[in-house]
Amino acid sequence: MEHVELFFKSIFIDNMVFATFLGMCSYLAVSKKVSTAVGLGAAVIFVLAVTVPINWLLDQYLLRDGALVWLGEEYASYDLGFLSFILFIATIATMVQLVEIVVEKFSPSLYNSLGIFLPLIAVNCAILGGSLFMQSREIETLGLALNYGISSGIGWFLAILAIAAIREKIRYSNVPAPLRGLGITFIITGLMAIGFMSFGGMLTGGDEDTTSLEGKPENIGVQTEQIQNENTATANTVEVSTITKQ
Repeated sequence: MEHVELFFKSIFIDNMVFATFLGMCSYLAVSKKVSTAVGLGAAVIFVLAVTVPINWLLDQYLLRDGALVWLGEEYASYDLGFLSFILFIATIATMVQLVEIVVEKFSPSLYNSLGIFLPLIAVNCAILGGSLFMQSREIETLGLALNYGISSGIGWFLAILAIAAIREKIRYSNVPAPLRGLGITFIITGLMAIGFMSFGGMLTGGDEDTTSLEGKPENIGVQTEQIQNENTATANTVEVSTITKQ
Protein backbone atom coordinates (compact mmCIF):
# COMPACT_ATOMS: atom_id res chain seq x y z
CA MET A 1 0.00 0.00 0.00
CA GLU A 2 2.87 2.35 0.76
CA HIS A 3 4.25 1.93 -2.76
CA VAL A 4 0.83 2.55 -4.35
CA GLU A 5 0.26 5.66 -2.25
CA LEU A 6 3.69 7.07 -3.08
CA PHE A 7 3.20 6.28 -6.78
CA PHE A 8 -0.10 8.13 -7.18
CA LYS A 9 0.87 10.93 -4.83
CA SER A 10 4.05 11.68 -6.80
CA ILE A 11 2.15 11.77 -10.10
CA PHE A 12 -1.00 13.69 -9.20
CA ILE A 13 -0.51 15.50 -5.89
CA ASP A 14 3.22 16.36 -5.83
CA ASN A 15 3.58 16.71 -9.60
CA MET A 16 6.95 18.26 -10.45
CA VAL A 17 5.44 20.77 -12.88
CA PHE A 18 2.03 21.63 -11.47
CA ALA A 19 2.82 21.46 -7.73
CA THR A 20 6.38 22.83 -7.55
CA PHE A 21 6.87 24.24 -11.09
CA LEU A 22 10.21 22.51 -11.56
CA GLY A 23 11.63 21.86 -15.02
CA MET A 24 9.65 24.68 -16.62
CA CYS A 25 12.39 25.63 -19.11
CA SER A 26 12.28 22.28 -20.91
CA TYR A 27 8.54 22.02 -20.31
CA LEU A 28 7.90 25.23 -22.23
CA ALA A 29 10.58 24.90 -24.90
CA VAL A 30 10.11 21.28 -26.00
CA SER A 31 6.31 21.09 -25.77
CA LYS A 32 5.51 22.43 -29.22
CA LYS A 33 5.14 18.91 -30.69
CA VAL A 34 3.88 15.73 -29.08
CA SER A 35 6.66 13.66 -30.67
CA THR A 36 9.46 15.66 -29.08
CA ALA A 37 7.56 15.90 -25.79
CA VAL A 38 7.26 12.11 -25.66
CA GLY A 39 10.99 11.69 -26.34
CA LEU A 40 12.08 14.17 -23.70
CA GLY A 41 9.53 12.83 -21.20
CA ALA A 42 10.82 9.28 -21.65
CA ALA A 43 14.39 10.52 -21.14
CA VAL A 44 13.36 12.31 -17.94
CA ILE A 45 11.66 9.15 -16.62
CA PHE A 46 14.80 7.13 -17.30
CA VAL A 47 17.13 9.66 -15.69
CA LEU A 48 14.95 10.03 -12.59
CA ALA A 49 14.47 6.26 -12.30
CA VAL A 50 18.24 5.74 -12.27
CA THR A 51 19.55 8.80 -10.41
CA VAL A 52 17.10 8.85 -7.48
CA PRO A 53 17.97 5.31 -6.26
CA ILE A 54 21.70 5.89 -6.83
CA ASN A 55 21.56 9.17 -4.93
CA TRP A 56 19.56 7.40 -2.19
CA LEU A 57 22.44 4.95 -1.77
CA LEU A 58 24.93 7.81 -1.69
CA ASP A 59 22.83 9.62 0.91
CA GLN A 60 22.38 6.54 3.11
CA TYR A 61 25.94 5.23 3.05
CA LEU A 62 28.06 8.30 2.43
CA LEU A 63 26.43 11.70 2.98
CA ARG A 64 24.29 11.50 6.11
CA ASP A 65 25.59 12.24 9.57
CA GLY A 66 27.09 8.96 10.77
CA ALA A 67 26.59 7.22 7.42
CA LEU A 68 30.26 6.21 7.31
CA VAL A 69 29.92 3.97 10.36
CA TRP A 70 30.21 0.96 8.04
CA LEU A 71 33.87 1.92 7.56
CA GLY A 72 34.51 1.79 11.30
CA GLU A 73 33.47 3.39 14.55
CA GLU A 74 36.06 6.14 14.14
CA TYR A 75 34.15 7.44 11.08
CA ALA A 76 30.74 7.57 12.81
CA SER A 77 31.05 11.29 13.58
CA TYR A 78 31.74 12.32 9.99
CA ASP A 79 29.05 14.34 8.19
CA LEU A 80 29.51 14.77 4.43
CA GLY A 81 26.12 16.34 3.83
CA PHE A 82 27.76 19.45 2.32
CA LEU A 83 28.75 17.30 -0.67
CA SER A 84 25.14 16.43 -1.55
CA PHE A 85 24.76 18.86 -4.43
CA ILE A 86 28.11 17.96 -5.98
CA LEU A 87 27.56 14.20 -5.87
CA PHE A 88 23.92 14.40 -6.93
CA ILE A 89 24.73 16.58 -9.94
CA ALA A 90 27.67 14.34 -10.89
CA THR A 91 25.38 11.30 -10.88
CA ILE A 92 22.75 13.13 -12.94
CA ALA A 93 25.30 14.37 -15.47
CA THR A 94 26.65 10.85 -15.94
CA MET A 95 23.19 9.40 -16.61
CA VAL A 96 22.31 12.25 -18.99
CA GLN A 97 25.45 11.59 -21.01
CA LEU A 98 24.41 7.95 -21.26
CA VAL A 99 20.91 8.92 -22.43
CA GLU A 100 22.36 11.35 -24.98
CA ILE A 101 24.64 8.66 -26.44
CA VAL A 102 21.78 6.15 -26.69
CA VAL A 103 19.33 8.61 -28.28
CA GLU A 104 21.90 9.83 -30.79
CA LYS A 105 22.71 6.22 -31.71
CA PHE A 106 19.19 4.84 -32.11
CA SER A 107 17.08 7.92 -32.95
CA PRO A 108 19.04 10.69 -34.70
CA SER A 109 15.82 12.51 -35.67
CA LEU A 110 14.71 12.74 -32.04
CA TYR A 111 18.22 13.77 -31.05
CA ASN A 112 18.11 16.63 -33.57
CA SER A 113 14.60 17.63 -32.48
CA LEU A 114 15.53 17.85 -28.82
CA GLY A 115 18.66 19.79 -29.64
CA ILE A 116 20.35 21.52 -26.73
CA PHE A 117 17.59 20.56 -24.30
CA LEU A 118 18.67 16.92 -24.11
CA PRO A 119 22.07 17.66 -22.51
CA LEU A 120 20.36 20.37 -20.47
CA ILE A 121 18.53 17.62 -18.57
CA ALA A 122 21.70 17.53 -16.48
CA VAL A 123 20.86 20.97 -15.09
CA ASN A 124 17.09 20.49 -15.18
CA CYS A 125 15.85 21.47 -11.73
CA ALA A 126 13.19 18.73 -11.87
CA ILE A 127 15.91 16.06 -12.02
CA LEU A 128 17.88 17.51 -9.13
CA GLY A 129 14.64 18.26 -7.30
CA GLY A 130 13.73 14.57 -7.39
CA SER A 131 16.90 13.63 -5.52
CA LEU A 132 16.62 16.53 -3.07
CA PHE A 133 12.96 15.76 -2.31
CA MET A 134 13.93 12.13 -1.81
CA GLN A 135 16.54 13.27 0.71
CA SER A 136 14.35 15.79 2.54
CA ARG A 137 11.36 13.43 2.79
CA GLU A 138 13.62 10.72 4.21
CA ILE A 139 12.41 7.92 1.96
CA GLU A 140 13.17 4.77 3.91
CA THR A 141 14.03 2.03 1.39
CA LEU A 142 15.72 1.65 -1.98
CA GLY A 143 12.48 0.27 -3.44
CA LEU A 144 10.56 3.37 -2.39
CA ALA A 145 13.31 5.56 -3.85
CA LEU A 146 13.02 3.73 -7.17
CA ASN A 147 9.24 4.08 -7.01
CA TYR A 148 9.54 7.79 -6.29
CA GLY A 149 11.95 8.34 -9.19
CA ILE A 150 9.76 6.53 -11.70
CA SER A 151 6.50 8.11 -10.52
CA SER A 152 7.98 11.62 -10.45
CA GLY A 153 9.24 11.09 -14.01
CA ILE A 154 5.81 9.85 -15.10
CA GLY A 155 4.22 12.93 -13.56
CA TRP A 156 6.58 15.21 -15.48
CA PHE A 157 5.99 13.15 -18.64
CA LEU A 158 2.21 13.49 -18.37
CA ALA A 159 2.52 17.23 -17.80
CA ILE A 160 4.64 17.91 -20.89
CA LEU A 161 2.57 15.48 -22.98
CA ALA A 162 -0.66 17.23 -22.01
CA ILE A 163 0.62 20.73 -22.77
CA ALA A 164 2.15 19.56 -26.07
CA ALA A 165 -1.18 18.08 -27.19
CA ILE A 166 -2.98 21.28 -26.23
CA ARG A 167 -0.43 23.49 -28.01
CA GLU A 168 -0.76 21.44 -31.19
CA LYS A 169 -4.53 21.92 -31.16
CA ILE A 170 -4.41 25.57 -30.12
CA ARG A 171 -2.56 26.53 -33.29
CA TYR A 172 -5.88 26.37 -35.09
CA SER A 173 -7.70 28.45 -32.46
CA ASN A 174 -8.34 32.16 -32.58
CA VAL A 175 -6.04 33.20 -29.75
CA PRO A 176 -5.74 36.97 -29.16
CA ALA A 177 -2.48 38.31 -30.60
CA PRO A 178 -0.96 39.47 -27.26
CA LEU A 179 -1.44 35.97 -25.78
CA ARG A 180 -0.06 33.88 -28.61
CA GLY A 181 2.99 31.73 -27.89
CA LEU A 182 4.18 31.55 -24.32
CA GLY A 183 1.39 33.80 -23.02
CA ILE A 184 -1.42 31.34 -23.63
CA THR A 185 0.90 28.48 -22.61
CA PHE A 186 1.43 30.03 -19.18
CA ILE A 187 -2.32 30.54 -18.78
CA ILE A 188 -3.07 26.93 -19.73
CA THR A 189 -0.35 25.69 -17.38
CA GLY A 190 -1.86 27.69 -14.52
CA LEU A 191 -5.32 26.29 -15.21
CA MET A 192 -3.93 22.75 -15.37
CA ALA A 193 -2.14 23.33 -12.06
CA ILE A 194 -5.44 24.43 -10.50
CA GLY A 195 -7.03 21.26 -11.88
CA PHE A 196 -4.30 19.11 -10.34
CA MET A 197 -4.95 20.78 -6.99
CA SER A 198 -8.23 18.85 -6.92
CA PHE A 199 -6.17 15.69 -6.35
CA GLY A 200 -4.88 17.14 -3.09
CA GLY A 201 -7.45 15.20 -1.06
CA MET A 202 -6.41 11.82 -2.47
CA LEU A 203 -5.01 9.16 -0.16
CA THR A 204 -5.48 11.26 2.96
CA GLY A 205 -8.28 9.25 4.59
CA GLY A 206 -7.89 6.49 7.11
CA ASP A 207 -4.99 8.02 9.02
CA GLU A 208 -5.56 7.17 12.64
CA ASP A 209 -3.03 9.76 13.81
CA THR A 210 -4.85 12.65 12.15
CA THR A 211 -8.44 11.42 12.36
CA SER A 212 -10.47 12.93 15.15
CA LEU A 213 -11.84 10.40 17.58
CA GLU A 214 -14.79 12.55 18.54
CA GLY A 215 -16.94 11.46 15.61
CA LYS A 216 -16.56 7.70 16.12
CA PRO A 217 -19.73 5.86 17.20
CA GLU A 218 -18.10 4.12 20.15
CA ASN A 219 -16.97 7.48 21.54
CA ILE A 220 -20.30 9.24 21.03
CA GLY A 221 -22.00 7.04 23.64
CA VAL A 222 -19.19 7.59 26.13
CA GLN A 223 -19.29 11.34 25.62
CA THR A 224 -23.11 11.39 25.96
CA GLU A 225 -22.89 9.49 29.24
CA GLN A 226 -20.22 11.85 30.52
CA ILE A 227 -22.38 14.87 29.65
CA GLN A 228 -25.37 13.33 31.42
CA ASN A 229 -23.28 12.62 34.53
CA GLU A 230 -21.97 16.18 34.50
CA ASN A 231 -25.51 17.58 34.18
CA THR A 232 -26.73 15.34 37.03
CA ALA A 233 -23.84 16.44 39.25
CA THR A 234 -24.56 20.09 38.45
CA ALA A 235 -28.26 19.67 39.25
CA ASN A 236 -27.44 17.98 42.57
CA THR A 237 -25.06 20.80 43.47
CA VAL A 238 -27.68 23.43 42.73
CA GLU A 239 -30.27 21.53 44.79
CA VAL A 240 -27.91 21.22 47.76
CA SER A 241 -27.07 24.91 47.54
CA THR A 242 -30.76 25.81 47.50
CA ILE A 243 -31.52 23.66 50.56
CA THR A 244 -28.54 25.15 52.43
CA LYS A 245 -29.73 28.69 51.76
CA GLN A 246 -33.24 27.84 52.99
